[in-house]
Amino acid sequence: MLSNDRNIETIGQLVEVLKHYIGLQKEYVKLDVIEKIVRLVTAATMVFILALLLLLTLIYLSFSAAYALAPTVGLGTAFCIVAGVYLFILILCVLFRKQWIERPLVKFLASLLMEK
Repeated sequence: MLSNDRNIETIGQLVEVLKHYIGLQKEYVKLDVIEKIVRLVTAATMVFILALLLLLTLIYLSFSAAYALAPTVGLGTAFCIVAGVYLFILILCVLFRKQWIERPLVKFLASLLMEK
């Protein structure tokens, strides 16, 4: 009763459908990984470009701030004041790195990679 030809044929079809399903799932995982990698590389490229443009802007603003302060305090002191402001910002970034950098970055990457 269990070994009649129809049961064997049905089991064979089930095995073929299961193989096809596993192959499709494998392709889906590959495409999903590729999509997430592309999104991550795109986000990293955008951050790099924006950071570069921000850096160039900060350089010009720093020079203009130093030259604007120069008539009142002198050129050397003006550059030291601008450097002191950047040092203060660096210290703040180190002290608050978890709140300002790590947590937002983890949330962004988690949302980027976990999104379906």
